[in-house]
Amino acid sequence: MTIALPARPLKRRAHGWLITAICIAVIALMLLPLVMSTLASLRPLAETSATPPSYLPSSLSLENYRKVAEYQQGIWVYVKNSAVVAGMAIVICLALSVPAGFALARFPVPGKEVLFLIILASMMVPYQALLVPMFLMFSKLGLTASPLGLAILHAVLQLPFSVYLMRNSFEAIPKELEEAARVDGASTAFQLRRVFMPLAMPGMVTVALFAFIASWNEFIGALILMNTESAFTVPIMLTGVVSGDFGAVDWGALQASVIVSILPCLAVYLALQKYYVSGLLAGAVK
Repeated sequence: MTIALPARPLKRRAHGWLITAICIAVIALMLLPLVMSTLASLRPLAETSATPPSYLPSSLSLENYRKVAEYQQGIWVYVKNSAVVAGMAIVICLALSVPAGFALARFPVPGKEVLFLIILASMMVPYQALLVPMFLMFSKLGLTASPLGLAILHAVLQLPFSVYLMRNSFEAIPKELEEAARVDGASTAFQLRRVFMPLAMPGMVTVALFAFIASWNEFIGALILMNTESAFTVPIMLTGVVSGDFGAVDWGALQASVIVSILPCLAVYLALQKYYVSGLLAGAVK
């Protein structure tokens, strides 16, 4: 005796399989370039310029990573410079965007919508057009070839987007929490520090993550401001290490450099990803 299964559960199961297959295909499509770069970085030097090129290395070698690690000052000097600049850029972005976003979201500031549009409009200006006047200003202030000067430059470029994110984060917090804190006699500074900032932590983490990635990957500003080799950041170092003999491109070193530059961004994202899925506001009003 056979029992016929209902059509609806079968259709729902087939729909779930289809969504799973699409997700797996998208993940594979996104991971394929990273896997190919990793395999290419592990090729021996003789295979990196072979014709026709091979997709799979015949043997694994760390020669390309050794070349990147031993280039000029050593890769750890450039990684340290990039990490210091990115860390200071994050601090500057958070220190300015958090109070600015809080004021634009919660205070009855006259003309704040126009001010907010002006801040957003600055995102349309190509930052390359600002480098020359900023370099002249930084040279008078003694901030050229300085990690602080480069961090200020990166923070200025990231601030409009950071203010936009923080304003939306503070506006999403229920007004009942603000009213309850005001009834309890909490000052504005206390509300920001103890009520709003913990609830807006996902937005702050997003600002920090975007500021880190933008600072870590930025090249033109670092090339203009950093005029000493010991102050170079990772993107500047990578443009030199990939140059082979007679102007040729060292493809093995190029792929190894790509992996080296990706790893810190990937590590920071994995460390902060829990804030993207955490429901900090769930049940907050109750």
